[in-house]
Amino acid sequence: MISSSAALLESLIEATLKAGADAVDARISESASLSVEVRNGDLETVEREESRGIALRALVGRRQATVSATDLSPDALKALSERVVAMARLAPEDKFCGIAEASEIAHHHPDLKLETDDLPEADELERRGREMEAAAMAIPGVKQMSHCGASWNTGQTWLAASNGFRARKSSGMSSMAAVAIAERDGAMERDYESSSERRRDRHKTPEWIGREAGTRAVSRLGARKVDSQTAAVIYDHKLSSRLIGALIGAISGPAVARGVSFLKDKLGKQVFAPGVNLIDDPLRETGFGSRAFDGEGRPVKRTALVEDGVLTQWLLNGPSARQLGLAPNGFSSTAFGDPPGVTTSNLDLQPGTRTLDQLMADAGKGLLITDMFGPSLNPNTGDYSVGVSGFWFENGERAYPVSEVTVAGDIPSMLLRAIPGSDLEIRGSTNAPSLLIDGMSLAGR
Repeated sequence: MISSSAALLESLIEATLKAGADAVDARISESASLSVEVRNGDLETVEREESRGIALRALVGRRQATVSATDLSPDALKALSERVVAMARLAPEDKFCGIAEASEIAHHHPDLKLETDDLPEADELERRGREMEAAAMAIPGVKQMSHCGASWNTGQTWLAASNGFRARKSSGMSSMAAVAIAERDGAMERDYESSSERRRDRHKTPEWIGREAGTRAVSRLGARKVDSQTAAVIYDHKLSSRLIGALIGAISGPAVARGVSFLKDKLGKQVFAPGVNLIDDPLRETGFGSRAFDGEGRPVKRTALVEDGVLTQWLLNGPSARQLGLAPNGFSSTAFGDPPGVTTSNLDLQPGTRTLDQLMADAGKGLLITDMFGPSLNPNTGDYSVGVSGFWFENGERAYPVSEVTVAGDIPSMLLRAIPGSDLEIRGSTNAPSLLIDGMSLAGR
């Protein structure tokens, strides 16, 4: 039995074609969320939200336009279909736009188990927040909590296009997060811990999250500056994925097509050391970025973007593939009512064999980076700098916390020198183990 949302999309696509569109895609999305925050043992905020909306894209020749609305009444949708076609006729021509051919679309949509638990009571989320706060405040040196809350969200999306593609996606998540502030001799430091999961029984306990946030904040007290120098750095596994994000931007099809990528000449060449592999797996059950098809309805599969250190392919959607004269490869981000971008799904830099302690021992001395802010990246050259804090280590062991340091280098050579640790942890849709990189420029005192 077809749902009312799916039936509404069918009629909207038909009406938009009748209004003069050559091709159409659209989506209807519904979402609900609940979040709670506590402070000083009391409930501070409770927020509930529900939304429903529609997005519609029409193509007239090589011109396209998009519109969105929250009014899903028949009269409003009729006006929407007429307006988007009129807008498309006036839009500038884009010779690379278009939707997937009917022969390209995915027909098998496996169940990836992305749903979350049923809506919890606000009292349950409040309890989690109170337990996190109590555990953090029990750590000697913790002064107060900057944030302590729990949340839940779920959503459904119906997708349809004039090429015959039809699908429904459903997913959800629950999260807990605590940010603790520690103080000593008038100096204050903060740190955090969090947990996000599809299912409640896979979460870390609230007590563990609060305790970790508090312990980390206290460990940063007494931070010093270091001398400006060239030294090894280790990016902690909680933030090393941000370097992978820089690489992903550089192998994005649209960036390569525009020539604004520091890796535009590196396809089929070494970008990491031999032995390093970067895997994208969209079909992982319960994964944070899992999907049964890409954002234009094409099939997806597990892919080694970097194999034995060699870059194997660009991330392509339909428009960038047309511009580069290549075939789309399943990395389109959601179109269906909007022009597509590119994205990965569950992206993991595969772990090495050395623990974090062993990486520090290998380096001898250097900087373990546990926090970053204000990154700067030149997309054409890969020149990179970022403000950091963390821990100076000597003789393979942590010596003291440090702050107010700027680390600089260039991403292409940094990736070639990067040595992955063994501590890969799946915390989101992009993950990496700790990364040791020697020869980095440190600007301190």
